[in-house]
Amino acid sequence: MNKEEIIRMRQKFTPKTWAQVKANDSWSVFKIMSEVVEGYETLSKIGPCVAIFGSARTKIGDECYHTAEEVAYLLTKKGFGIITGGGPGVMEAANKGAHIAGGKSVGLNINLPFEQQANSYIDPDKLISFDYFFTRKLMFMRYSQGYIVLPGGFGTMDELFEAITLIQTDKLVNFPIVLMNRDYWGGLFDWVKKTMLKQGNISEEDLEIFQLVDTVEEAVNVIEEFYSKYSLKPNF
Repeated sequence: MNKEEIIRMRQKFTPKTWAQVKANDSWSVFKIMSEVVEGYETLSKIGPCVAIFGSARTKIGDECYHTAEEVAYLLTKKGFGIITGGGPGVMEAANKGAHIAGGKSVGLNINLPFEQQANSYIDPDKLISFDYFFTRKLMFMRYSQGYIVLPGGFGTMDELFEAITLIQTDKLVNFPIVLMNRDYWGGLFDWVKKTMLKQGNISEEDLEIFQLVDTVEEAVNVIEEFYSKYSLKPNF
C-alpha cells in the first residue's frame, strides 16, 4: 500500500458520537475478554520464549532482516521459542529463523487497515490475531522472557519503552532487553543520559534495564546469561 492509499484509508475513519463511544465500549469488553483468554490458553503451553521486535517495513535482503533471522535461528537452536508481532519485515525474518531451526515460531498479529498481514513462517497453531494493541502487549509482557529490539519505528519504540517502564516500576518481572545496532539506537539513548538523567527524570539504575549491542553473538549471550543466572531452562 502506497502513501496515497494509506492517507485515503485514514480519511475514511470519522469521529464517533459520545453515545456511539459508550455503546462500543460496552460491547468491546467481551471482545477484550476473548482475546485475553485465547492468548493465555495458547501461550501458556509454549514455554520460555524471546520476543523479537523491529520494523514491519524492513525488506528481504536488508541487513536488519538478515540479523533478525540469524538471532532467531541461534536462539531457537538453544531451545528458546520466538515470539514476534506476526507481520512482515523484521517480524517475518525472526519467525523465518525460528521456522528454519525447527523451533517454536509464534506470531501475535494485529488487525490493521494497512501494512500488516501475518507472515507464513508462524506455526499454524501459534498464530493469534488481535484487534486491540493493549491485549496483544499483555501477551508479550506475560510470556516473553527477553526482548531483542532491532531498528524500527513508533510501534517498536512503544513496545520498548512500555517494557522499560514496567520493569522500572516493578510492575513486570525483570528480564533482559537487548537493543541491536548502536548506530541506530545510540543517539536516542545518548539523549536519555544527557537530558532525562541529567534533569533527574530517571535514575542511574534505570539505565541498567537495557543493553545496547552490535552483534548477534552479543545478543544471544545476554539472553543465555540471564537464563543461567536464574537457573531457568529453555524448551529443550
